[in-house]
Amino acid sequence: MKLTLGFSPCPNDTFIFDALIHHKIDTKGLDFEVEYHDVETLNLKAFQGELDITKLSYHAFAYAVEDYELLDAGSALGFGVGPMLITKDPKLAKLLQQKLERAESMEAFDQLKVGYPGKYTTANFLLSLAFPELKNKVELVFSDIEGALLDGSIDLGLIIHENRFTYAEKGLHKVVDLGDYWEKTTKFPIPLGGIVVKRSLPEEVKDTLNAILKDSVEFAFANPKSGLEFIRAHAQEMSEEVMYKHIELYVNKYSVALGIEGRNAITKMFEKAQELGFIPHSEKKLFLS
Repeated sequence: MKLTLGFSPCPNDTFIFDALIHHKIDTKGLDFEVEYHDVETLNLKAFQGELDITKLSYHAFAYAVEDYELLDAGSALGFGVGPMLITKDPKLAKLLQQKLERAESMEAFDQLKVGYPGKYTTANFLLSLAFPELKNKVELVFSDIEGALLDGSIDLGLIIHENRFTYAEKGLHKVVDLGDYWEKTTKFPIPLGGIVVKRSLPEEVKDTLNAILKDSVEFAFANPKSGLEFIRAHAQEMSEEVMYKHIELYVNKYSVALGIEGRNAITKMFEKAQELGFIPHSEKKLFLS
């Protein structure tokens, strides 16, 4: 059986899926037609139901939950792994930090232009949670945000993925780590992205997918350099050290299995987002049984 599969070219995803798509593990008769896209493109494809299995942001999952359910393996959750709001102006960074710490209104800054990686990214959900007044947003591919800050076309940038390792050396300054903000607010790990499967697929296929994805993650942990050339071929320009820092940050125990803590964190995010009117309500169960 051949299934369509979408994930990002980022090191954490290629690390997770290498063994599965290259048959380094037993895929139980399943084969995959793979597409590589940035996370917001994957989110939009999920809204159209274009892929059988796909990576997507947890924020976007709320808008695709009627058609997809979450696999237990393959997710990106954790502590200290969240998106970051940064700027070129150190004085602005300090001022916004103070406002956030004092829970003061940001209304005076509502015209600041923010570059962000997409409306349906978890990063945007967290930005709206911490800075609801910052609504003057321009959507950019995540890898272009640092450049837009440096050339002055935006005032603030919401960065994800490996950019958290590169912004400082480019002379940019952190306003806030939004993952840290979430953790302090909720005491839960931050749910960033997960792997979802079409509800319409047979239950035995979905169960097999979950099992072999877990096997793929465990193979990657046991053989971390096995997929090096595959990971490098799809990564943005970065050193091997940065690639593996990226992997270490986003691939962890929750990628093997969500567990009770992981499921509770995702449920908390959905409840919080529904309370604030960021996402629609749904009666569909989130998790593959």
